Amino acid sequence: MKYKKIESEREIVFIIYDVIEVRIPKKVYYRFARKYSDKDIITYCPHKNVYNAITKRRLYYIAEENDIPIIGHTAFGLIDRGTNLIQVRPCTGCNLNCIFCSVDEGKSKTRVTDYMVDIDYLVKKFKEIADYKREKCGDIRIEAHIDGQGEPFLYPYIKELIKRLHEIADIVSTQTNGTLLTSKDIGELEKYLDRINLSINSLDERKASLLAGDPSYNLNHVVNLAKEIANSEIDLLLAPVWLPGYNDEDIREIVKFGKEIGAGKKWKALGIQKYIRYKFGRNPKGVKPMSFKRFYQELEKMGKGLRLYPKDFGIVKCREIPRKFKVGERLRVKIEMHGRIRGEMLAFARDRVIQITNTNKEVGDFVDVEIVRNKHNIYVAKEIK
Repeated sequence: MKYKKIESEREIVFIIYDVIEVRIPKKVYYRFARKYSDKDIITYCPHKNVYNAITKRRLYYIAEENDIPIIGHTAFGLIDRGTNLIQVRPCTGCNLNCIFCSVDEGKSKTRVTDYMVDIDYLVKKFKEIADYKREKCGDIRIEAHIDGQGEPFLYPYIKELIKRLHEIADIVSTQTNGTLLTSKDIGELEKYLDRINLSINSLDERKASLLAGDPSYNLNHVVNLAKEIANSEIDLLLAPVWLPGYNDEDIREIVKFGKEIGAGKKWKALGIQKYIRYKFGRNPKGVKPMSFKRFYQELEKMGKGLRLYPKDFGIVKCREIPRKFKVGERLRVKIEMHGRIRGEMLAFARDRVIQITNTNKEVGDFVDVEIVRNKHNIYVAKEIK
């Protein structure tokens, strides 16, 4: 375990892998320190507060021993949308503050909680879903796609996760903003990682920093990284978000750049994303979202093959894992964890996470709820009052 130890006026603070922040009252720490090592104190001390060192939000570390399911929520764990692609979401939190972020990541006004899933638990459950799909769908290529509400490479065990998923899945891909990757990482991962979907929204340094919401954003690093990925055994897909009025011409330059560096050796080189307004996302002033019809028309004008289809990535329908609740079903549950946003709390039942919205209940309270969503084993419930 790699960590830094900081002593403040009232607490001993451990920063683990530059991401996990563990705070322990001084009196408690020194009492435990008489018998235990720092590593044991970090792991077993019950009187501690855990935060994301990047976002400064409350952080839950989710391991199998906690009896916390990792299916049922969009922020963490595993998502099966009824295809051969399984989404793997090891953590939340981001080192950038993109002005268009659909989940308001980074320095957030709406997000109050972060999550991180233990690697052994994540891999074990991924294998269970992959085995189920192979049994039900026969000769099918399973893709593990590492993404999430934030930057996946903040996950301290990301390289190990990629290598272990490679042993189970036929294809391993990931999304990233590229700021945390190095040349060494590319060299280490090219035998295990099949594709990187790289977020890059402008080739203009000033505009790229503006869109990233971070004046220290290093565009030169990301551009050079893109070239290195394109020259490695890892396939590269450039994935800009098109914000009308902000980066219209930049999108065309990114398309040209992708062709020049040889992106998309196996799959498509570009994955241009349409900006969509979300209730709890960031919505820059003056941006009027395009309709899907116009968006696809503009892509056609820009060049052939820019509109993406599931078949472009070998994505096919495949039996979804069984759903545990029906819409309209009512049940009594115990609040176990804080949710991602204010007014949201999480409960567990039948090995699934249930997201309860618009509630003022606290952890430990019991509440009667009704399931209002169960699509793709993602469960949302409302409180019955």
